[in-house]
Amino acid sequence: MSNALNDDRHITYADAGVDVDEGARAVDAIKAAVATTSRPEVIGGLGGFGSCFSAAALKDMEEPVLVSGTDGVGTKLAIAQLLGRNDTVGQDLVAMCVDDIVPMGAEPLFFLDYIAVGKLKADAVAEIVGGIAEGCRKSGCALVGGEMAEHPGVMNPDEYDLAGFVVGVVDRPKILGPERVSAGDVILGLSSSGIHSNGYSLVRKAVIENKTVEELNKPLEELGGESLADAALRPTTIYAGSLLAVLKAGAPIKAMAHITGGGITENLNRALPAQVDALVDRLGESGGPNWSVPPIITYVSEQARLSLDEQYRTFNMGVGMALIVDPDDVDDVAEALVAQGCNPFVMGECVPGTGKVVYRDVA
Repeated sequence: MSNALNDDRHITYADAGVDVDEGARAVDAIKAAVATTSRPEVIGGLGGFGSCFSAAALKDMEEPVLVSGTDGVGTKLAIAQLLGRNDTVGQDLVAMCVDDIVPMGAEPLFFLDYIAVGKLKADAVAEIVGGIAEGCRKSGCALVGGEMAEHPGVMNPDEYDLAGFVVGVVDRPKILGPERVSAGDVILGLSSSGIHSNGYSLVRKAVIENKTVEELNKPLEELGGESLADAALRPTTIYAGSLLAVLKAGAPIKAMAHITGGGITENLNRALPAQVDALVDRLGESGGPNWSVPPIITYVSEQARLSLDEQYRTFNMGVGMALIVDPDDVDDVAEALVAQGCNPFVMGECVPGTGKVVYRDVA
């Protein structure tokens, strides 16, 4: 019996599962979306082996510091693939990256993506990249390049995964962080749009598994008439553009925390010095927090029978970004945020402690 090396069959790249022509069509399909994200610093366009971005503007800073970040969308992608809805996960990808560097006061400059697919389909890739471009426009960064990799035999034909990479800049004297925070400071929250992009392994286990597409698209009273599909795939809010506008206008924000995996409990503490705790008012007189928790978070928590502590360590609980400000500056910062379309609310205060998030429950 002959082996593959001695076989005289003609095997093309297409026979192996890689469609080069479809890849070319995918690149053509995304060019217009990418162009809408351009900034003056971008040199050239798609097609080069590397992406060029001028650093000339950094000369105006006292000590420019580059800030980078990378992330993905996680198992939220499995729901998007199940439903065949690929137009919003790109925004999720950008949000998870740019809103991780903004807490340092960094402006996102440029973004790159990596898309791995089982079978390349130009239309689906165009939808994904369209969402990435939308996220870049909202955050003010340029989509300068990326990679589409087809993995036949390794991934299922309708399966894909995403990763994103962002580079930003901040002037070193303006870097925000725990060293600026003191006991007595006030914690402001910015509303989330829903689950955002964390906790989806639990979401899928609790409310998605064993349901048909028809069931997922059915309106639910518990979700205010919204379907599980719509609620679960609502894109992650991008705060970067609004927060940078506020910072550039001089708003005296001391520190920020992007509320992602680990919820409020395991993210807000990252904005605290070792001698300060964040005291969060988790339960008010109404029996709930002094802000709105999206119905999808409440619904999943109830279906999974999560305790309150588990909820606050899993989901954002309606808070996508937390800001720490001096008590004398709360009104001015809140006013500036409202002018940018944000919905700020007081969620607690900083108190002497050991760098942890603690809760004040007043039922």
